[in-house]
Amino acid sequence: MVLAIPGAKADIKVGIVVSASGPGSALGQPQMRTVAALPKEIGGEKIVYVALDDESDSTKGIQNARRLVIQDGVDVLIGSSLTPVTMPMLDVAWEAKTPIISLAAATAIVQPMDERRKWAFKVVPNDDLMALAILKHIAKTGAKTLGYIGVSDGYGEGYYKEVSRLAPGFGLTLTTHEVYARADTSVTGQALKVMATNPDAVFIASAGTPAVLPQQALRERGYSGKIYQTHGVATEEFIKLGGASVEGAVFTGEAFTIADDLPADDPFRKVRDELLSAYEKANGQKPNIFAAHLWDSIALLKTAIPNAMKTAKPGTAEFRAALRDELERGKNVYLNNGLSTMSPTDHNGYDERSAFLIKVEGGRFRLMK
Repeated sequence: MVLAIPGAKADIKVGIVVSASGPGSALGQPQMRTVAALPKEIGGEKIVYVALDDESDSTKGIQNARRLVIQDGVDVLIGSSLTPVTMPMLDVAWEAKTPIISLAAATAIVQPMDERRKWAFKVVPNDDLMALAILKHIAKTGAKTLGYIGVSDGYGEGYYKEVSRLAPGFGLTLTTHEVYARADTSVTGQALKVMATNPDAVFIASAGTPAVLPQQALRERGYSGKIYQTHGVATEEFIKLGGASVEGAVFTGEAFTIADDLPADDPFRKVRDELLSAYEKANGQKPNIFAAHLWDSIALLKTAIPNAMKTAKPGTAEFRAALRDELERGKNVYLNNGLSTMSPTDHNGYDERSAFLIKVEGGRFRLMK
């Protein structure tokens, strides 16, 4: 599907690949709807957005990325929603010398820095940053043992890598490493294996509605310990589907999720309000954090494009290279996902000021004081 601004003779082309169908649709559908809310011009130049569905499939993601850089001649790629789809797209971006801004979460998308990742950027906070912040909190509660259940893809395994690496430093011992597929309809077996180790708390690494299953299974089988999730759960669908079983879940997440608990003049709240207004006008409903990922990608481009245009004209290799350079120079950009300051060695750009401690309380996401 192609979503373009009618009648626009765009000087700047933005190629977008999201998982609007398949197991990642809970992430990709709100991102696809965000396209209609995006600005129609940046730096005085009109924009055309070409948005494609990768169907949550890495092969389709590669095909879409190649079509966008070869056939459509885009100046920048954005996508995909999922880490497993994003990773092979990095090769396409590198070969085409076209910057790519990923909407997925895994640290591996931007680290370790190399020639391929030189062209890759990411608006979702790295899982190592979020893992560090939540493990600090877990350790402060007095917990010593931690069970683990995660999705069996780049997102879950990326989190396991960071949690298992960081946990010993906080006096935490992981008792399990259970995995399940996003499309699974039951994780009872994994939940029982975790409970058999009698952990003080359980960490679940999943995103969207699939993250409900492990917590639901644990609660239904009588687990009464604390359960921690990741920022991938920050959707109303997670709360609606999980109901009472997800009440009390704690995670570290982005400012967007708890913006209403921030002061009215807080820069993070102002950024959220801009997205809220544009998205509601375009779609008649409120955005979620996954929509914010795409919105933030364009916010980064809004700071980079004007300077890149001083170097070269859109549609040229020189402009794409200049755009990459300017994205890397972005400083103190307030986003729904955090305060971004990029550098040649850091294409995520966040520190702990971007990790907020959040709890599901009374059927809402609330900032923990």
